Amino acid sequence: MKVMVIVKASKDSEAGVMPSAQLLTDMMAFNEELAKAGLLLAGDGLQPTAKGARVLFSGRDRTVIDGPFAETKELVAGYWLWQVTSLQEAIDWVKRCPNPHNEDSVIEIRPLFETEDFGEAFTPELRAQEARIFDQAARNQA
Repeated sequence: MKVMVIVKASKDSEAGVMPSAQLLTDMMAFNEELAKAGLLLAGDGLQPTAKGARVLFSGRDRTVIDGPFAETKELVAGYWLWQVTSLQEAIDWVKRCPNPHNEDSVIEIRPLFETEDFGEAFTPELRAQEARIFDQAARNQA
């Protein structure tokens, strides 16, 4: 199963305070462990929401809202994508992770939908289209 591991933002991360050299070293060591274990698919830290935007959808209308955004506990500071055998395996790895902030922190784990989760609504034609899209995406990264 694939999971997204979400590092929740803190006041410091939203203020643009960069991590210490020690935290970067610890995180790189953790990422290396994940890679060696064959779990790590992707991961990055995110810039503060002050540098971002949201697009609000209301019917056919679209409204752009510039950051920063309120409620730090609901914001994302970074993420990983992992391939794991179970939610418990992801939990066990997160428990080994260095604390991502210099204060109490939250890391959320969310399973990704798999093709099979969509049942008959995900027709063979849509499956073929998805394969073409992700083949193109892989070529874009090369």
